[in-house]
This record gives sequence, C-alpha cells and structure tokens, in this order.
Amino acid sequence: MHRYDPARQKLAIGLAFLAGAVDATGFLATGGYFASFMSGNTTRLGVDFATAADAVLLPLTIIGSFIGGVIMGAIVAGRWPACRKRLLLMGVSALLSLGALAHSGGYTLGFLVPAACAMGLANNVFSKDGEVTVGVTYMTGALVRFGQGIAARLTGRTAPSMRGYGLLWLALAIGALGGGWVYAHNQVIAPSLLCALAVILFGAAFLIERANPIDMGSAPT
Repeated sequence: MHRYDPARQKLAIGLAFLAGAVDATGFLATGGYFASFMSGNTTRLGVDFATAADAVLLPLTIIGSFIGGVIMGAIVAGRWPACRKRLLLMGVSALLSLGALAHSGGYTLGFLVPAACAMGLANNVFSKDGEVTVGVTYMTGALVRFGQGIAARLTGRTAPSMRGYGLLWLALAIGALGGGWVYAHNQVIAPSLLCALAVILFGAAFLIERANPIDMGSAPT
C-alpha cells in the first residue's frame, strides 16, 4: 500500500469497501455463502459434502466463477497494463449490473455467480508481473501486516511498509456493515447500489490512469 500514490491508495480502500458490501449482500441473499471470501466457501463446500452432498453444487459454482474472474482479470491486466484498472472495473460494473438484474428477477444464484466473478476480476486491479500487490477482497494478509506494524512500533522500530493495511481491513468491515444494513432494509435496491459504487470506482480509475498510467507499487501483500 505505501508504495502507491494517495489516489491509488484511496482506490484500493474503495475496492475493499465494495468487496465487503458485495460479500455481505451475497451472504444474506444465499444464507451463508460469499462472493469474495473463497476460504469461507471452501469450508462450506466441505461441510456441505459431509452433511448434504446434494448441496455442493452451489459453493463449487461460486468458487469456479471466482476463479474464472481471476483468470480473465489476469489476462486483461497482462495485455493492457496501462489501462487495466479502468478495464477491470468496467467489467466489475457490468457483472454487478448483471447480478442486480438477476436478483430483481428473483434469481439469487444469478446474483452471486456474476458477483463472485466480479470479485475475481477486482483482485487484478492492483497487480504487477502477474502478482497481486494489494489484495482488495481478502484481509488475512492485511491484518498480518497491520499486526506486524503495531509490533514494530511497540518495539521502537519504524515499519513504513505496513502502513495502510489497517485502513484496508476497516474499509472492508465498514463495507460489510453498510451492505448488510442496506440488504436487511431493502433487498430490492441493495444490488443496484453495489453496481453504482462500482461505476464510481471505475470513474476514479479512469481519472487516475489518465493522469498517470504507471503504478509504482510492486510489493505483494
């Protein structure tokens, strides 16, 4: 995070917020499955297989869609690196729009599958040479770096490389809170708001890349 300019850091925080909101919406819509937290879906896959084998198709489909999004995103990022952020966020916006349309028609799985694909795409927004530099939909690494930064300060050391990761986690947590609250109060409008947020982030990425298409970040999370 610390290697990026402030505009890109804010974009990463916005993406983390979106991921939290999408995950909370998917979790509530499906009764316990996620759009971006594949560790949770993998655990559900194992539990479903052990207790209700006929239910394993749902987590398998979500995981497969997420992987598909990662693959497509990596191809786009590798082929058009200078404008990958706007292209990927355009794809995220389109997929969330598709999910919102499906949800409005009463197809819960029709929301979660494209949303998972969108989150796979989003993980390539901050990448270099095929490696993720900032994970925006999963926070274990961010929390580890945040904890290491606190430990460094407690022992009198500086840790500039650890800065910003606590904000990433907080953004995802607040996004989950907001997404969950909106879905609990208005299930109809919630997916559309996710799409609107993705469009705003696309606009931010467009302006960032137009001003300076070269990323400085290279350190993986």
